[in-house]
Amino acid sequence: MFYHGRMRWDALSLDGQEPGLFGQPVTVDTPEFRGITFHEIRAKSIINKVPGASRVPFTWTINPYRGCSHACVYCLFGDTPILMADGRAKPIRDIRVGDAIYGTEVKGAYRRYIVTEVLAHWKTVKPAYRIRLKDGTELIASGDHRFLSDRGWKYVTGTGGVGQRPHLTLNNKLMGMGGFATPPKKEADYRFGYLCGMLRGDANFGSYTASTGQRIYRFRLALVDQEALHRTRCFLEDFGVRTDEFLFQSATDTRREVRAIHNQTKAGNAAVRRLIAWPRIATDEWRKGFLAGIFDAEGSCSRGILRITNGDADLIQAITSSLEHFEFDYAIEAVERPRLRPLRVVRLRGGLAERMRFFHLTDPVISRKRNIEGVALKSSAELGVASVEAIGIDVPMYDITTGTGDFIANGVVSHNCFARGTHRYLDFDTGQDFDSQIVVKVNAPELVRRELAASRWAGEHIAMGTNVDCYQRAEGRYRLMPGIIEALRDHANPFSILTKGSLILRDLPLLEEAAERTEVGAAVSVGFVDKELWRLIEPGTPSPLKRLEVCATLVEHGIGCGVLMGPILPYLTDTPRQLDAAVRRIAEAGASSVSAIALHLRPGAREWFMRWLRECRPELVAPYERLYGRGAYVPKDYQRRISAKVAELAEKYGIGSRRNPRRLSAPPPPPAAPGPVAEQLPLL
Repeated sequence: MFYHGRMRWDALSLDGQEPGLFGQPVTVDTPEFRGITFHEIRAKSIINKVPGASRVPFTWTINPYRGCSHACVYCLFGDTPILMADGRAKPIRDIRVGDAIYGTEVKGAYRRYIVTEVLAHWKTVKPAYRIRLKDGTELIASGDHRFLSDRGWKYVTGTGGVGQRPHLTLNNKLMGMGGFATPPKKEADYRFGYLCGMLRGDANFGSYTASTGQRIYRFRLALVDQEALHRTRCFLEDFGVRTDEFLFQSATDTRREVRAIHNQTKAGNAAVRRLIAWPRIATDEWRKGFLAGIFDAEGSCSRGILRITNGDADLIQAITSSLEHFEFDYAIEAVERPRLRPLRVVRLRGGLAERMRFFHLTDPVISRKRNIEGVALKSSAELGVASVEAIGIDVPMYDITTGTGDFIANGVVSHNCFARGTHRYLDFDTGQDFDSQIVVKVNAPELVRRELAASRWAGEHIAMGTNVDCYQRAEGRYRLMPGIIEALRDHANPFSILTKGSLILRDLPLLEEAAERTEVGAAVSVGFVDKELWRLIEPGTPSPLKRLEVCATLVEHGIGCGVLMGPILPYLTDTPRQLDAAVRRIAEAGASSVSAIALHLRPGAREWFMRWLRECRPELVAPYERLYGRGAYVPKDYQRRISAKVAELAEKYGIGSRRNPRRLSAPPPPPAAPGPVAEQLPLL
């Protein structure tokens, strides 16, 4: 049955793209695919670049099919502030593709802040929930959104019933620095305060009599950081004081260029002095501006410590009284200097949370001093969940896709939308919908041919089947892969295919033709050879032995084929006897390589696999919860032991000792350490 109609995702739009990006979708239900609905779309592009922050061993992919998305849906209220790469915050509604923002990345023992790029920006309307934290931070999000807690990623709300997904409770603490302070309005009082702090801290005032007898008045401000020089000059002009800019010191091998502004008139100097006079009553906005100005002039922030250094007692008094006014904690340290006035160093206490509150409350302009890249995700902020409540209305919601897979929303780590900017997000779940709602890019072959012919394409290796199996059952109906392979063959473009299906053999003649002109590699996914377990876990795929027959056939025809031995299921397929049996069969199939990967349980897949365990192997629920208690991956020690054992067995059975006569390259195997490196094909 074919019909045009309103799709579940019709309410969504993709920022920056014209309407009808994919054309009018067609939904197809067919008797031969009972229970499966195909959504036929015409995509705008097909060769996708992997985000730079990803660690997969390839750069370009082609995915002619999509199941559901693997992550949260359009989740945050439009006013939610997002931490930008310059240290400032911007409402998520105003974020745009290409913006540089902060995400996080695990490095060593800690998760750390890192600058990443916005890849896509989305919006829709969703029921709203308000999350309140103990420090007063508030967030408004959809129930499907996820935040990073001290116990891993948690949805805002649960689903109820069997297979309850992990969600926020009052026992959770979110990870981050805490809610962002409201930025200053930068009205007149703020500008007065900024000029007072900057010019009292770093400007030079003086006068002298020239040889002509004329009295010369001089006001000068010389700075390395042009952001502060530009702001000061603009603020002075706002109050009617014009200045000239000039090169004060040229750059050298060891020093940056210094530029300056000055005014050499008596009236101008007098006006500047009036602007920076101490106020009779210091307003909140004046204090914010003053702290920003004195920090830009005399402040630093290195190794996690914010300091402001000066020797003027009046300035130190103004700094400390303003900090106290906004309830900042600080310490004062003395620095004695022979024959010079001693310095006083005001050091802010409270760690990253207080530094970020200072930056957002006062808004100093020098970006390099606000940099937190590489700082560990540790905070003393009270980020425990105080309440989660339904607001009772639908509101506009926004989400973004980033290179790191997350971003900082009002001071806490937020998961991003999985969908790439070239895809329309589908409002499907990660369980049944993944199996029953299939998106088909019906124009994939023509797009591949067109994009390979583009002058900007450099002929790089393309990996297929790394996200969704390109030889899934739908390929039997739509036959997209022959056209894709023909285009790659005609352009002599190297490629590789990872599959669980036997349908790849249908295209063996095309693969042979392509292998005569370019490097062609293949890999099949076989985690175990136990028939009973296969029937329980992977009923919709060819049997493991059938997949190994595919490997053998490809090798016989000169197509290099490796085996991704995954996923290996802890307590189910990881005994020495089971591993030996699997590797022996892999060797008999003539595989060129074998690499092991333990089961990944990312959000979505985790809930469905745990539901299967409860129904089929309830005695393993507790062991799995312990093993995967800290995230989606098994402990590194487990992965190392499995990888070492499989490598030992591969050597025992001679895998890799035979050379492919065409020297064709199979897809690179994933590294042994767990992490977002290798992608297992869907389990359920």
